[in-house]
Amino acid sequence: MLSTKTGPLHPNAARIRCVIADDHEMLRYGVRRLLEDAPDFAVVGEAGDAAEAFRLALEHRPNLVLLDIGMPGMSSFEAGRLIEERCSGTRIVYLTMHEDQEYVQQALRSGASGYLLKDTPASLMLDALREVHRGERRLSPQIESKLKVGEALSNQAARVALRRGTLTLREREVMKLLAEGYTVRKAAVVLGISAKTVEAHKFNLMRKLDIHNKAQLVTVAIQKKILAVPIPIS
Repeated sequence: MLSTKTGPLHPNAARIRCVIADDHEMLRYGVRRLLEDAPDFAVVGEAGDAAEAFRLALEHRPNLVLLDIGMPGMSSFEAGRLIEERCSGTRIVYLTMHEDQEYVQQALRSGASGYLLKDTPASLMLDALREVHRGERRLSPQIESKLKVGEALSNQAARVALRRGTLTLREREVMKLLAEGYTVRKAAVVLGISAKTVEAHKFNLMRKLDIHNKAQLVTVAIQKKILAVPIPIS
């Protein structure tokens, strides 16, 4: 990782105080050099594991804690959660090589404000850290793209599930009659449609609701308030 320099720091400007946590000493050295070469950053502590990062966060109350994922001992996500809970004003940035969405989701659930890959160019990394310090959330572009794709797929699945769980008026009518004990033919007579059409509605509603037998049909009809629950007479 290459270092980069920016313009001089205003004499009254406060530096962005950082703790770096990574179990690879050379990586810590590279990140420290990067931050120290920038006039608006200051490194106040280094840790080789997540537990030590948490201790340093409690001691120094930094603006940012840069956490690697997969360090020995305490989980980095647990450390991030504890720092988020115990160190008001300290923001968590995971600095990692992992692009797996499960890691990203765990990081965000732990309260992370940033998730940056270790191969992020130096100038972009500094800009991202500055934005996190200002209260924004920053993810590496590759991570952002994967999350958007994942969210789109999740939303599509939710829409499909909603469609499958939503019955038309005619399907509700068919379900009510079948749940009450009507045969397909008798339901067709009551509704004034063909038995074949009733069969089609029955097939669709059972597919939508994942129903496989009469007992399930009655149960779901009650749950959806299509069929009233009989009140026992005492």
